[in-house]
Amino acid sequence: MRIDKAEVIVTSPDRNFVTLKLTTDDGLTGLGDATLNGRELAVVAYLTEHVVPLLIGCDAHRIEDTWQFLYRSAYWRRGPVTMAAIAAVDMALWDVKGKAAGMPVYQLLGGASRHGLLAYGHASGKEISELFDSVHEHLEKGYRAIRVQTGVPGLKAIYGIASQAAAAGGGEARYDHEPARRGAKPVEEDWDTRSYLRHIPTVFEAVRNEFGPELPLLHDGHHRMTPIQAATLGKSLEPYDLFWLEDCTPAENQEALRLVRQHTTTPLAIGEIFNTVWDFKDIIREQLIDYVRGAVTHMGGISPLKKTLDYAAMYQIKSGMHGPTDISPVGMAAAMHLGLAIHNFGIQEYMQHGAKTDQVFEQSFTWQNGMLHPGDKPGLGVELNVDEAGKYPYEQAYLPYNRLADGTVHDW
Repeated sequence: MRIDKAEVIVTSPDRNFVTLKLTTDDGLTGLGDATLNGRELAVVAYLTEHVVPLLIGCDAHRIEDTWQFLYRSAYWRRGPVTMAAIAAVDMALWDVKGKAAGMPVYQLLGGASRHGLLAYGHASGKEISELFDSVHEHLEKGYRAIRVQTGVPGLKAIYGIASQAAAAGGGEARYDHEPARRGAKPVEEDWDTRSYLRHIPTVFEAVRNEFGPELPLLHDGHHRMTPIQAATLGKSLEPYDLFWLEDCTPAENQEALRLVRQHTTTPLAIGEIFNTVWDFKDIIREQLIDYVRGAVTHMGGISPLKKTLDYAAMYQIKSGMHGPTDISPVGMAAAMHLGLAIHNFGIQEYMQHGAKTDQVFEQSFTWQNGMLHPGDKPGLGVELNVDEAGKYPYEQAYLPYNRLADGTVHDW
């Protein structure tokens, strides 16, 4: 079964997506997600100019060999652009193999280890009352775990607050649906860590008082704290029993997590910007994290992320795969199949895509009682409606960035 055709398709229904579509000589097709938020065209060029010419004529069944070839033959390895491109190929080949076998991908990965995948949604508000409304909305949608993000007094626009779209210069689109603002320049936001550290514990106290002790609550620090600041926040949040504190300090400095671990028992989730198992190796072995936040789309596909999670399982570390709306429905389906199959599943991030995106990507997954299931169609269970995709050409967009009060650029 040879790869006869490889197409790179860019579409922008509710946001920009990059999709690789492979077609075999016997007519089977496979899809892979290559979306890299704010740098989509870099991956398009990498795929179109460097990867696609290497795929034509290859045996579509040889997933591991193809992955190793694309990773090792480039010599200049790793990085988000390279790994997103390889991820798209890996996903598409698993999709093809599932269709050839007449089985969903999770069956090829060893079969289901559970009935469904617990998922969490993103509740947010500029103020407590608005946050409460958002939590109630998510509970009504069936979510049984909630990420809590809130505005900080004195700051105009910060990461993760859905209702601040106008303040962030983003028009009418909800901020949590797509923080990358369409336009020629990235939007500037403001930040003050000390104000944040004072405010966040009061928010979680209010949420716990309102919604009780049973609801799993999560929070994303989005790489904005120093190690001692992250340790301070983790300790101050201990009374509120968080499911996890995510990306509390910049992930490049992995040794920082040792200091954080020394000072708090709040569970830690790390790794949405990591690209390979090598990024996770030390912090898994030293048990500095509790959840692996890797994304199928950013870590080279299903094959390497499964290996990473199998390694994490040796240390009782679970999955917490990245799943915002800049992971396309193809990437989300791949994460669901992987999450259903592995033993050490923890939780799946799940932001619901917009109506236009759901028309472009026809999906077979189910969402019931706070649980996801990828469905039982052969392959990944997602098909691309090419006619719909063609209605939405690429639009330039950038993620925001932060400046402190004195003008210093800070982690967003």
